[in-house]
Amino acid sequence: SRMNLYDINLEDDLYSETKQRLKSQKDIEILLINNNRLKYLPTSIKTFINLRTLDLSYNRLTELPEAVFSMPFLVTLVAKNNQLTNQSLPKTFSPSGRNQYCSLKELNLSGNLLTHFPEQLIDLRYLKYLYMGGNKITAISKDIWKMQSLQVLSIGGNLITEVPESVGLLSQLQALVLCDNLIENLPASIARLKTLKSLLLHKNRLKHLPRDIVALKNLAELSLRDNPLVVRFVQDMALNPPSLMELSARMVKSTGVEVCPGDVPQTILEYLSCANCCVNPNCKGVFFDNRVEHIKFVDFCGKYRVPLLQYLCSSKCIEPEEEPRA
Repeated sequence: SRMNLYDINLEDDLYSETKQRLKSQKDIEILLINNNRLKYLPTSIKTFINLRTLDLSYNRLTELPEAVFSMPFLVTLVAKNNQLTNQSLPKTFSPSGRNQYCSLKELNLSGNLLTHFPEQLIDLRYLKYLYMGGNKITAISKDIWKMQSLQVLSIGGNLITEVPESVGLLSQLQALVLCDNLIENLPASIARLKTLKSLLLHKNRLKHLPRDIVALKNLAELSLRDNPLVVRFVQDMALNPPSLMELSARMVKSTGVEVCPGDVPQTILEYLSCANCCVNPNCKGVFFDNRVEHIKFVDFCGKYRVPLLQYLCSSKCIEPEEEPRA
């Protein structure tokens, strides 16, 4: 059954209000109590044991009790636009605290007062859709890779400055919303999100994108507006001259000199093994610690020209190209 208590001032009387409409709270699977003046959920919420959807949005809630996350069949919880802080959430979302996992598949905590990524969310093994936009979150948990069921991660409108490499391990992710943050760089691991269809990056501080982002063959939506994306780096950007070690190692690699264990110290062997090939197809050079960073505009998905960061062995490897279209 579905019960819509939209825009009714329930306050403490949730139990009697529903009792007048239905004989048993056990019959209710969808409960909509959004747009009320609830400051807290009454204890009678635990009597709705068969709830699958609970909408608490647009209230004045300052706490989400553990009872909500103990509902065995709850799949969708919408608690957006309340007054929830990190301290408002239960310390664990596991129904019994051990050996069980919350059944939630969709959680919406957008428009609240969260200041950091709630670590207890990592325990939501079945969660597919997570919305936390419009908070004051400063960082994404490095353990987010454990949320392997996640298909949508929407965390725009926060204060995030960087994206952890571990985001690239979310193998089921289809939509990643990072817009309206303070992000300056994206990790190269973004290119591992093979199922990604939508990537929203507008209103950040991005100057370029990882080169391997072109590997996202399923990407159908890419939003980049309102970023300081650049055509090229500042022309007078100083280039530090390579060290003697760098120059010597480049010569060894480019001439094919064979170096065997015992010929040189182990540290030199390890250094030689770290050679990176110049991405210019007309150059066979390598580099180690010293490199030239260059922005190249690349056609992407048939409709975008995006600035990708390249690492070159020399400024002479920069290929002339047309000015990118506005």
